[in-house]
Amino acid sequence: MKFCNINSKILIAAALIMGSAFGQPSVFAQSGQQNVVKPAVADRDVVIQISDITENAVFYPVDIEGTRLEVLAVKAPDGTIRTAFNTCQVCYGSGRGFYKQQGTVLVCQNCGNRFRMSQVEVRSGGCNPVPIFPQYKKVTEQTITISKDFLKEAKAIFARWKRV
Repeated sequence: MKFCNINSKILIAAALIMGSAFGQPSVFAQSGQQNVVKPAVADRDVVIQISDITENAVFYPVDIEGTRLEVLAVKAPDGTIRTAFNTCQVCYGSGRGFYKQQGTVLVCQNCGNRFRMSQVEVRSGGCNPVPIFPQYKKVTEQTITISKDFLKEAKAIFARWKRV
């Protein structure tokens, strides 16, 4: 009986890992872990539930006409919700100019520059996450919506993107 119990636990763990690899919500999304990637959507608006956003960045992949893009959302220290494209304004052409959270900062996987959450959506130009300013999204009490039309305009900065 112990053998079956151990195998069941291994199968459950493998299913959780495989589900995350194939765009299913990770068990870690519920436990406040960093670098949570939500399930991908295709050719439609990205809708972010404000209740899902904490000081740990959440990544929202979307496929727009065959190009994979990714939006990140995070709660800054002042309590505001910030959004940006998960690509570096300088390094996007390398294909590795995307961010992962390490502790309380986002780190560009190409150049290694580090950005505080308070810089997201505030700083434009230079080696920063590409901001999604208020005029490019619709915010309600429950959601933030980034339109498919606006996402289409950003396809060029993701043309060589190689997030792994």
